[in-house]
Amino acid sequence: MVLHLHLSPAVIMTRHRSGQGYKNIFAALKVPRSTVASIILKWKTFGTTRTLSRAGRPAKLSYWGRRALVREVKKNPKITVAELQRCSREIGESCRKSTITAALHQSGLYGRVARRKPLLSARHMKARMKDSKM
Repeated sequence: MVLHLHLSPAVIMTRHRSGQGYKNIFAALKVPRSTVASIILKWKTFGTTRTLSRAGRPAKLSYWGRRALVREVKKNPKITVAELQRCSREIGESCRKSTITAALHQSGLYGRVARRKPLLSARHMKARMKDSKM
């Protein structure tokens, strides 16, 4: 939500309460439609336009940073966390390996190692042929 310095959310709310539509408000005040919409939505949801305090620590990786990591993993599933860490540094969001794995887990991606499947011996192949003929 981008607010202009000369404009307060109260101005938008008074116009909204007087019955003006979004189109008239953003045209008259020369602010983006998304700003008007987000201020009115915030008022309807929380009853205030002030910035409210949030619970918990802010995320180290941004939404876009996490999406970039997921995209990288889907493009190359065998990429290591160390290489992903280098990618995140290039994006401009350097973080720990544990942060990257946690972000991937939140996106439903987990590191797995395929189980080794033993090869069939000659004895096993003969037994299977015998079973299939019966």
